[in-house]
Amino acid sequence: MKFGIFYEHQLPRPWTERAEYELLQNSLDEVELADRLGYDYAWEVEHHFLEEYSHSSAPEVFLAAASQRTKQIRLAHGIIQLTTNHPARVAERVSTLDLISHGRVEFGIGEGSSITELHPFDRRFRDKRAVWEDAVRAIIPMFTSESWEYHGEFFDFPLRNVLPKPYQKPHPPLWVACSQIETIEMAGRRGMGALGFQFVSAGAAEAWVNAYYNAFVKRQEKLADYQTNPNIAVVSGFMCAETDEEAYRKAAGWTFFQFALRFYATHGTIAPGSVSLWDEYQKWRETPKAKKQRTTGLIGSPETLRRKLRKFESSNVDQVILLNQAGNNKHEDITSSLELFAQEVMPEFHGREPEHQAWKRDVLSGKIDLPEVDTEPHTIRGASKPTIAPDGSRAPDPKP
Repeated sequence: MKFGIFYEHQLPRPWTERAEYELLQNSLDEVELADRLGYDYAWEVEHHFLEEYSHSSAPEVFLAAASQRTKQIRLAHGIIQLTTNHPARVAERVSTLDLISHGRVEFGIGEGSSITELHPFDRRFRDKRAVWEDAVRAIIPMFTSESWEYHGEFFDFPLRNVLPKPYQKPHPPLWVACSQIETIEMAGRRGMGALGFQFVSAGAAEAWVNAYYNAFVKRQEKLADYQTNPNIAVVSGFMCAETDEEAYRKAAGWTFFQFALRFYATHGTIAPGSVSLWDEYQKWRETPKAKKQRTTGLIGSPETLRRKLRKFESSNVDQVILLNQAGNNKHEDITSSLELFAQEVMPEFHGREPEHQAWKRDVLSGKIDLPEVDTEPHTIRGASKPTIAPDGSRAPDPKP
């Protein structure tokens, strides 16, 4: 199993004059440390106008800076919004990052999150899946063709040579963000890596993995002529410390990630500066549901995390993405957590990666036929208003 780190660039109020500067500088230091420690991926989101929840509107700039301070770690877009970016600009930026990083880019793509983000870019929320599919068809040939034009429903692009071309041929690995099991199945059917943002349990992960690989192997329908990427990753809250109690104390604000996401989804567009999400979070986190959520995720001592990760490993998840920069988690706690995990937990699972790759080869070749697991128990339905997950898909959940 491989491991990634995940960045939303969360910044709860109150803000100081240097808050965003310190946030980005600390994050770059953390990515550089993760590279030295042997972590596999650094994932960076794209969001717009979501105060406190995500100050990450230009991930290509952050990842470019990280590329010059690292040597091995994969630099992963998780995700680029294809609804709020022109296809040619996406191809140009991804290719440039791939060239300056010596071919370390992972190309994660998604639809956007809510009307707060989409409407300023003249995109309707109800169209976002169709826009995403149109953009995929437009973008992929730009990485390889020296003469390409596209005339689709949402994008009309005249004959041009989009430059530069990426270092990785034919293009960096493709991923799509997912939150519901239906989206996981869609990712497999499209032949793309799946980024699961539902903070799933290890038990649910098995259903996700089987649904994904069965769709990938048996029901694949690509949107364009791209290279497939059979991979499934899940995001989990993360803090590693000497004891469980210390880890929970240091990660006290990690559920702000989930709270803020729901808040923006269920309250619609919020006037800038009119709400302190951090203050609202303090009220919510004392509710029974919030207290229960604080005990979830990969938070605990090395032994606790090893026990939890063995369950994820048994489901054959390809990667676990560790959400460490969340809420008001402190930089020094994040770095000490990364160091302790790399020393005492990660080597065990890295050591069994060859076994997992052998399993995957057998699945993809048809030698292993995975059972069709019932995904209904892991699909939450019936909420009055939908929560919008980081990929923009709807994940029903109660209001915070």
